[in-house]
Amino acid sequence: MSIFKGVCRGEWLLLFLFIQYSSKMTDVAKDLTAGTIGGASQLIVGHPFDTIKVKLQSQPVPPPGQRPKYSGAIDAVKQTVAAEGPRGLYKGMGAPLATVAALNAVLFTVRGQMEALLRSEPGTPLTVNQQVVAGAGAGVAVAVLATPTELIKCRLQAQGAAVTGPGAAVTAAIKYSGPMDVAKQVLRSEGGIKGLFKGLIPTMGREVPGNAAMFGVYEALKQYFAGGIDTSSLDRGSLIVAGGLAGGAFWVSVYPTDVIKSAIQIDDYRNPKYSGSIDAFKKIVKAEGVGGLYKGFGPAMARSVPANAACFLAYEGVRSSLG
Repeated sequence: MSIFKGVCRGEWLLLFLFIQYSSKMTDVAKDLTAGTIGGASQLIVGHPFDTIKVKLQSQPVPPPGQRPKYSGAIDAVKQTVAAEGPRGLYKGMGAPLATVAALNAVLFTVRGQMEALLRSEPGTPLTVNQQVVAGAGAGVAVAVLATPTELIKCRLQAQGAAVTGPGAAVTAAIKYSGPMDVAKQVLRSEGGIKGLFKGLIPTMGREVPGNAAMFGVYEALKQYFAGGIDTSSLDRGSLIVAGGLAGGAFWVSVYPTDVIKSAIQIDDYRNPKYSGSIDAFKKIVKAEGVGGLYKGFGPAMARSVPANAACFLAYEGVRSSLG
């Protein structure tokens, strides 16, 4: 009889562990799903801003007495839509769609698991400080995944393209034919897998404090709008405002780090200009002043606020619908 009782206890223990494991996996699946949809929403809303930012950054310096191709962001939008239609604003979105969705899936999933570890009891809302810690922990995981994809993206964005101007053609060398070509060349000639993780430290320096700030601000604003720690009944408008401002907080807190990261990732492998993050910081400030650490800050903010508002709204909506 005692043996039978022992077996029952063992079976109940196994059943209890299986239920706990299944519950956790269900939460992971929900966060993965909601994070993926949130990432896709972020890209759909933000990609036109990125397209205009790249057009403005990459337009050639006009000859003396000539006007630039685009006089500003609005002019770039008008010319792009006139020449290519609305689809022109979404050019090149296919490749980053999978990347952004994957990054957000990892971000929200790891954040969800961090929340579970920080909770004193299941279902208890987290404080702002706890959300800061959860965001920082998620940033570590995202940085590892983001470094190779950021390197590939920066290499493609930084390489020149053939452009024509009044009475002359300016042609810059095209080194990479696409994302896979970047990966192949880096693996072959820049130290293998290690080459794809060039810039990991500044990427960590961006993602960890950036996500800590973003999720901290997001939670603080939600609690402010809700008038307390329970934010489950917030309307969409409040979530949009909180998500948008949280995305802005990300870039305000880490934008110089992102500039340094990009400078290091596009640096020549055989004849490097920078020996590391500190050296890159010193040389950029010396050559361009503090303003050099904020190149492209305006378009980045213009994209970040609506894109992150869409991301958080989509995530909250999907996560809530899944239970």
